[in-house]
Amino acid sequence: MTTSLPRRTVLATGSAALLTTGLSLPARAHGVAPTPTMRGGANNYRPGAPIVDRIGGGGFLMTGTVLRAGDGAPIPNARIQMWAHTTEGHERDQRSHGATLTDANGRFQMDMPQIVPAFGQPHGHLAYDADFDANGFQTVFLRPIMRRASDTTLDVQFVLVPA
Repeated sequence: MTTSLPRRTVLATGSAALLTTGLSLPARAHGVAPTPTMRGGANNYRPGAPIVDRIGGGGFLMTGTVLRAGDGAPIPNARIQMWAHTTEGHERDQRSHGATLTDANGRFQMDMPQIVPAFGQPHGHLAYDADFDANGFQTVFLRPIMRRASDTTLDVQFVLVPA
């Protein structure tokens, strides 16, 4: 006995399975909108923070993706700076800042100390800074807020436009 399912059912079921298993498809469609700079994102920014393997003792994982606006293609070797108020230092402390480069898939990660609330909100700061990167895109500052202060990861996405 052969069972036939309508195409719409197969597509909906497959899409739901991808979403619930944590798998995602890369954004490649035309019209991928650029990420706007967030208000307060540049607060305590340090131009040219060094590229490091980790910030402090670690324990919190900051991850993300850097894509090109329009077609959603990944941007390799993009320089992303991160800083935050953590268990080891304040946003303004030099030891709370560091930068990393994206891989061939536009992904980056940085192990850093646990982020703790500053001004009542647990949040990080990230920057794609055109002045310290040769990829030729516009600077973008992010200030993502965590859902809970106990979260130990934060994932962000930069979608950049040419400078």
